[in-house]
Amino acid sequence: MIDTLTLPLAGFAGVLLGMLFFGGLWWTIRAGVVSKQPALWFLGSMIGRTSLILAGFYFVGGGHWQRLLICLLGFILGRGVVIWLTRPALERHSASAKETRHATES
Repeated sequence: MIDTLTLPLAGFAGVLLGMLFFGGLWWTIRAGVVSKQPALWFLGSMIGRTSLILAGFYFVGGGHWQRLLICLLGFILGRGVVIWLTRPALERHSASAKETRHATES
């Protein structure tokens, strides 16, 4: 039976794995777009990120489907964290500010 501490740890590991994967993707896109050889950036990043995530899921899961499922849910949550952290600063501030009417509108 799985003890109660391993499931939260699996979820936390999933969040970290998701942040590494999607943060690495964000970084690769930013670096690859301005590179003279973007194919190397994208291919190398894909192989590295996928290898890291597969190894992480293998070790976190440890043959237990419950840990693997919780890790996957954490991975998806990590994606949301990276999306929230990498959005432009203007969007972060405008979400909390109230929209005003333009002068041309009546």
